[in-house]
Amino acid sequence: MKIRIAALLALVVALAGCATGTPENADNKDGVFRAATQSSGVALKHTQSVGVVFSENTVANLAYLERYHSVAQGSQQLDEEIQKAFVSSSDPTLAIDWLKSSLQAQFKSVDFYDNLDSLMAARPDVIVLLDTQNVLVTPRSPDVQASIVAEFFDAQLNYIGKAEGHAGKNLSPVWAMSKPAPEVAAEIDGQRVVQVDALQQFDASLHTLINAKS
Repeated sequence: MKIRIAALLALVVALAGCATGTPENADNKDGVFRAATQSSGVALKHTQSVGVVFSENTVANLAYLERYHSVAQGSQQLDEEIQKAFVSSSDPTLAIDWLKSSLQAQFKSVDFYDNLDSLMAARPDVIVLLDTQNVLVTPRSPDVQASIVAEFFDAQLNYIGKAEGHAGKNLSPVWAMSKPAPEVAAEIDGQRVVQVDALQQFDASLHTLINAKS
């Protein structure tokens, strides 16, 4: 089955407007962490409580994924396989849910906070600044990227270490009108593969960090 050309063109126009976005005032919100140049003597342990706060970059990235995901969900005139691939590969909850599960497997408790003030008031043993970045395919670029970095600090905001994962792929042109729908869907599914690859790298990096600091 060939792609429904009109629906695909409409999606092309919509996705072209999904800019990745850049965080505003990131230096103000995240500056307290960047100023933490002193290394901590705290070792990471499974008995610790963890508080997580998003970097400004992560907030902007989640908004970008939500826009992309919304466009994909609204493109109901596309072939079903293609729409499902776009929706699945732009899931805004994928990375956050995965990271939460990864941290919960390693620590006594994990809580997410809207801002640093509420996190500090809760007094967790370990503080995590979570930075994520995704770039999904658009008509302007076939490049797909996923990056996850979790920086760990002690209760006094001294730096402990970081766990990270990075992956990327250059998709073949998915907008070619001559391609069968299953082939296009398989290409688009590559976006989720890239994200999972980065998350699996993060898991390995987290395991190494905890063992090194134990």
